[in-house]
Amino acid sequence: MKTSIPDAVGASAGHAPAVRADTPAHRAAGHGAPSDAGWGGADGQALASASVPGVPAAAPDAVPAGASPVRGASTVFGRALGTWFYFGMGWLVLAVVAYGFGRHAGDRLFHPAVPPPLILHVHVLVFAGWVLLFLVQSGLVRGANVRLHRRLGVLGGVLGAVLPVMGVVTALAMQRWHANRGPVNDAFLSISLNDMLTFAVAFGLALRWRRQPERHRRLMLIATCGLTGAAFARFPHELVPAYSWYLGVDLLIALGMLRDLIVDGRVHPVYRIGLSCVMAGQATAMYLLLAAPAGWLAFLHALY
Repeated sequence: MKTSIPDAVGASAGHAPAVRADTPAHRAAGHGAPSDAGWGGADGQALASASVPGVPAAAPDAVPAGASPVRGASTVFGRALGTWFYFGMGWLVLAVVAYGFGRHAGDRLFHPAVPPPLILHVHVLVFAGWVLLFLVQSGLVRGANVRLHRRLGVLGGVLGAVLPVMGVVTALAMQRWHANRGPVNDAFLSISLNDMLTFAVAFGLALRWRRQPERHRRLMLIATCGLTGAAFARFPHELVPAYSWYLGVDLLIALGMLRDLIVDGRVHPVYRIGLSCVMAGQATAMYLLLAAPAGWLAFLHALY
């Protein structure tokens, strides 16, 4: 999902006409075969080349010397993957969230024995709104609908800024709510705090690089995938054993790396660095959960 349109605007009034992709002239200009400029494949190029008044053009992400991008884009599968991948990932994330949370939504959210705090319902709306907006924005980019994508980008910016704050506040409120009904494991807050920190950092960087679509879209995917840990934790243990929910999160991000290898012939640095940082945060959170250092527990207990 993007909060802003890509700045790689193409030919407009007063500018030289854009060279059509995948032609000798296009390759002679140093662009290589058609890639996923914008959000993916031909549709990403259509979005990136849209003329938008008042928005300065941004240079495309640099390709290291000697790199051979878009090796797989010459195949039917590679072109389809380049065009549909992020839209498909939106559906996959939605399916993971719907299945994970939907299994117990009736008993724990809509018809609980003891009603949970109201903030939980607000959190669900914000969380679901982000996942749905990510899907819609990916679809708009797929269809090169620049105008609506820009307008919804403002909503995405608001949701993205509110979501981590809402996540932390809700986690503390639910911890307090459970503590009033029996013993609780304070160390489990480590997971919620890590997930919100992961989202906040990835989302913040995505905003910072919103005019560099190759970085922006990958960071948005990392941010969104980082929210699925709680959904994977609610999968049946036959599918996701206890304490292994982060493997599902990492697998979703790894699909982006696989897409890059097939379509571009290399993994983008955002994925290489991003997944490493995500896994480091996950390892730290799991240590704090399982080892439960006394100082950390005291800090968490003081929060609520």
